[in-house]
Amino acid sequence: MDRTRVTVTCADCSFEAEHERLRDARVALDDHESETGHDVTWEIESLAGGVTQAGADAGVCGRPACTNADSPLIDPPGRDGAGGGDGR
Repeated sequence: MDRTRVTVTCADCSFEAEHERLRDARVALDDHESETGHDVTWEIESLAGGVTQAGADAGVCGRPACTNADSPLIDPPGRDGAGGGDGR
């Protein structure tokens, strides 16, 4: 099973960190940028299978016409007369 792997690097210093969660990588990127003012980037090397499937089901643009309506991960508005999702 593939795992999420993200590398965060700084163009202005030697900072580099690897993370197994997108959230952790984003926090590291934001923290380093706000603390130093440096130009920090990230490279997503791989994603866990569930993340990849959720992205594929949502479609590239996230519009209802681009989604996989049969996916258990998608509950488009209006499917059952409700607003979709959990109402948020």
